[in-house]
Amino acid sequence: MNPILSSKLPQAGTSIFTHMSALAQTHNALNLAQGFPGFEPSTEIWQGLQEACKKGLYQYAPMPGYLPLRESIAQHVFQRFGFNADPQTDITITAGGTQALYTAFTALIETGDRVAYFEPAYDSYHPAILLNGGIPVPLALEGSQFEIPWEALDRELKKGLKAIVINSPHNPTASLLSAQDLSKLGRLIENHPTFIISDEVYEHIVFDGQSHAGVLQDPLLKNRSIVVSSFGKTYHVTGFKLGYAIAASPIMKEFRKIHQFQVFAVHSASQHLFYLMMQNPKHYEELGSFYAELRDAFRLRLKDSAFSLLPCKGTYFQLLKMPDSLAKMSDLKAAEWLCREKGLALIPLSPFYSDGRNTGYLRACFAKPTEQLKAATEILNALA
Repeated sequence: MNPILSSKLPQAGTSIFTHMSALAQTHNALNLAQGFPGFEPSTEIWQGLQEACKKGLYQYAPMPGYLPLRESIAQHVFQRFGFNADPQTDITITAGGTQALYTAFTALIETGDRVAYFEPAYDSYHPAILLNGGIPVPLALEGSQFEIPWEALDRELKKGLKAIVINSPHNPTASLLSAQDLSKLGRLIENHPTFIISDEVYEHIVFDGQSHAGVLQDPLLKNRSIVVSSFGKTYHVTGFKLGYAIAASPIMKEFRKIHQFQVFAVHSASQHLFYLMMQNPKHYEELGSFYAELRDAFRLRLKDSAFSLLPCKGTYFQLLKMPDSLAKMSDLKAAEWLCREKGLALIPLSPFYSDGRNTGYLRACFAKPTEQLKAATEILNALA
């Protein structure tokens, strides 16, 4: 008798990022779809790797991560948020932000637990909840500013939520949660047994004089949250797949129980490298102004185009509202047509919703060299 394989994710298919990148390669299109920086990283990256190799960091790192790196992260979050994280018990180095998120879901969710998140959403949340036996509760962000639907969230809390997932700066909308938003969230869940999973991987890419508001600064949220961040976004090396999670020690204890059996530990030399990079704050302190310059140039070149540009407060993504000439198609079909016929790959917003609703929006990644952005805007400006 042949074994029967049952899919744990029967509705899952190829991700929109894989689909559009493959289409871009097939048609030799300019790729502003996949969200990775198109820049050479700092020479200090290579120098740091060489130093790590000279130190003989070839073997397993400690399961929670290289202690000097955890100590640097603890100092960093204390300076920014006043949160006193113990590097021995509260911080774990992970194989990127996505692994940290999955481990957080696994540590917190039991079968039948309801978990709310806000759409449009990063596409790993929904399947991670399902794979851990949870019940996804997607709530649509409201208005052109993509704000939290507070009344809907309150209704779901009264039904019972094990956790709420938040993401700021937000992928794909480029919106931000303010300190006031976090305070409101804290008051809303204060009398509910609900955890927060806070995806803050774009924390250093914030514009126009605003500052990143993190859950670790909020007195009602900091001790019931798992915060996830990423070195790849900050240092232009997403392929290194190194991130970290921060949580109060009772939560982190459960997180590490899972982490040790998923990956045990992550790349030793890279951990030493990012420890060295963190000793020079200019790398992350100047990141916002670096991307703001690219954002402003990209938006300026499109000011007379047929596309409407939504506000971009953080991340390296810009949402474009499709003109009437494209709105006759779904956003997915429009993205495929642009790639196939015009040589430009963008991401439609519909796959960021669990129901795949047509949105009329396309997402462009402007973390690319100036000449690529100029070529992309020329294509978009030529569309009536």
